[in-house]
Amino acid sequence: MKKKLLTMTLTLTMVAGMLSACNGSANTPADNSGNAEASDATGATDGAAPTEEGSTDLGGVSDDANTLTVAAWDPNFNIPALQAAEAAFQKKNPDFKLVINTVSGSQDVENAVTNAASAGDYSTLPDIVLFQDHYIQQYVTNYPDAWQDLSGASIKWDDFGAEKLSYSTIEGKHYGVPVDNGTAIFAYRTDILEQCGYTIDDVTGITWDRWLEIGREVKEKTGKYLLSMDHSGDDLPYMFMQAEGLSQWKDGKPDIVGNDTYQKLLQVIVTGADDGVILLCNSWSEYTDESIVGDQVAGVMNGNWIIPTIKQVKENSGKWALTTIPTLSGKEGYAANGGSSLYVTSNCQKVDLAQEFLAYTLGGGEGATETYDNALKNGGVITCCISAGKSSVYQEPDEYFNGQAIYADIVKMGASVPVVEQNDFHYNLRTAIGTAITNATKAGGGADLTTEIQSAAQDIDRQMSL
Repeated sequence: MKKKLLTMTLTLTMVAGMLSACNGSANTPADNSGNAEASDATGATDGAAPTEEGSTDLGGVSDDANTLTVAAWDPNFNIPALQAAEAAFQKKNPDFKLVINTVSGSQDVENAVTNAASAGDYSTLPDIVLFQDHYIQQYVTNYPDAWQDLSGASIKWDDFGAEKLSYSTIEGKHYGVPVDNGTAIFAYRTDILEQCGYTIDDVTGITWDRWLEIGREVKEKTGKYLLSMDHSGDDLPYMFMQAEGLSQWKDGKPDIVGNDTYQKLLQVIVTGADDGVILLCNSWSEYTDESIVGDQVAGVMNGNWIIPTIKQVKENSGKWALTTIPTLSGKEGYAANGGSSLYVTSNCQKVDLAQEFLAYTLGGGEGATETYDNALKNGGVITCCISAGKSSVYQEPDEYFNGQAIYADIVKMGASVPVVEQNDFHYNLRTAIGTAITNATKAGGGADLTTEIQSAAQDIDRQMSL
């Protein structure tokens, strides 16, 4: 336990500065990558007590037989989805109430679980918590007594993409119910492409080499980058590899040294940065506010939660389209970045009610379509439930994306995202590889990329041995 707690402490220290995957709002500058805190996220709804930033008080449970408590973050994104689920379930159970304790970010939930486990007392936890996909396996492994096994719930598990379920399925048991869809998109300014003689089809199903050629032409003729990323929390290597159907990990260890595919993909980023095709931003705000909202780019690739940031530039309505990710071979690539699921804690005394609520709403039951239709309309949460993505709401054309039914397309793309090996040190590796990329660019000194990858692997091996 001492080693596990030490690992947890190190990870949480990193989390405080660079959380990714769904810590903030998809409708604020702090969207799902979590590199900034969600705004106005310290209030409470439905009678729950306010939670101060960094607090580990998640509100506990209610004595009422028809009430469940849940801790989640972001009143502009996740909270509307939970409220939609509550309203849908109340049509089946009019006495049902969901008390939502709105915390400042995912770190509040993580800290609360860690502290409860350290004290050997889970009574401070609510019935349900929202938890980041990339972190849950670590928490189930370290604190198995904190969670309820949901495998016996009437949830339509086969109605979810395999990649999304892979996070919350641990040793064959289902611990969580997926909420928000983290499928990655590659969105392009079609008017900029047209200025250079290209269409959206010309950047669909192409190699990275061809993409770089197009990017150089776009930069030369229009002055715009074809892609940008917050390099302080750079998720490009992860998404590039997943689009190839591969992981940065193998059998619990970094699989990056001597990995020809990985080095070629990192070289795409380095070359793109050197040639003015990819803008590596120094911070989350520079990425969102300057490169995207500031109209410096003709392309955006990230989890689909980045769409509201793109839409902040009203004058560009009708000038965007989204498609899949290039790959080394030229096949269409699929990846995901960000996302979360709901987990029932061991403090829940109404497990049957919790399972029934989750199955009926977010789990593919009778209320799934209503839940996800309203979650999309009110908060921008896109369903992970494939059948719910076939509703008329999801088929509606999006004017900003030139009439493309983007939400139906995203759900279809999500079903094709490959399952790849995950690891508790996901963010540690992200930081180490970000440094390697920086050092290998001309602006960073032009260091040898092979050597930089080896140094990153050594750094991760050291951290994992603590």
